[in-house]
Amino acid sequence: MPAVAAPRQIRPHWTAGAAAAAPLLSASGAGGVAGVTRIVWGIDPLYSLSGFVVGAIVGLTGVGGGSLMTPLLILFFGIHPATAVGTDLLFAALTKSAGTLVHGLGRNVDWRVVSTLGIGSVTAAAITLWWLSTAGGQSPDIAHLVGVVLGGMLVLTALSLLLRRWLFRFASGHRELPPRARFVVTVLFGALLGVLVSISSVGAGAIGVTVLMLLYPRLSLLRIVATDIAHAVPLTLVAGLGHWMLGNVDWGMLASLLVGSIPGIIIASLFAPKVPEAVIRFLLAAVLAIVGIKLLTA
Repeated sequence: MPAVAAPRQIRPHWTAGAAAAAPLLSASGAGGVAGVTRIVWGIDPLYSLSGFVVGAIVGLTGVGGGSLMTPLLILFFGIHPATAVGTDLLFAALTKSAGTLVHGLGRNVDWRVVSTLGIGSVTAAAITLWWLSTAGGQSPDIAHLVGVVLGGMLVLTALSLLLRRWLFRFASGHRELPPRARFVVTVLFGALLGVLVSISSVGAGAIGVTVLMLLYPRLSLLRIVATDIAHAVPLTLVAGLGHWMLGNVDWGMLASLLVGSIPGIIIASLFAPKVPEAVIRFLLAAVLAIVGIKLLTA
């Protein structure tokens, strides 16, 4: 039998969904998904296609990056949850940096809110990563914890997508908290995001926008979204680099995802005005809820 270059190592399957797909994801390259893809210049076309699809959804709806990419890597590709989270965090940091640059030049970012959130989130992310390093980042217990937290965050993200417009109207009709109380609540919410995002890579997008709408009702939705994207960059960068130090980042997979996601975001952004965003939002919420429940019950 002629020698064939071995494809990139597919990690063990850690969930019921991934286990069911194990014959398709064999690392031996004998067949299935891993067997029919060829890695060219270190780029895996199947990862790039997945990145393109997720990037397109992000371009159309503004959400779905971590909430789709991480469960996709775990359930479909069989990647270890910790590696999926670590790789997706750096994926989010790089892709959202471009969005932050655009929004920053357009003066849409409230940097005061970004810094207030960052006080809590970056500190909490560092503490969470230290705890993960002592607990063993690739252990079965951590894999189970990531799956449970990820499933819960996906369900919450789905609810936030369904209720976003109602919450925006509700927040617009109510007063803001007093400045000091709002500062404290913002720091505490940032800390909560720091913990959850470091464990699951999900929450900095849709959930962050939802809470910011309630805390800062005077800000327009555009400024809230821009501020949330800007805050996600340092949070996901710190968390992603921490996971890299723990050995939880696959750089080849990250490059393949970026090759697909960047054109996906650009193309989808061009067509976004012509696509019924509400329909996509409801479909995305349904998919996230189903995947979240699957992870919680696995």
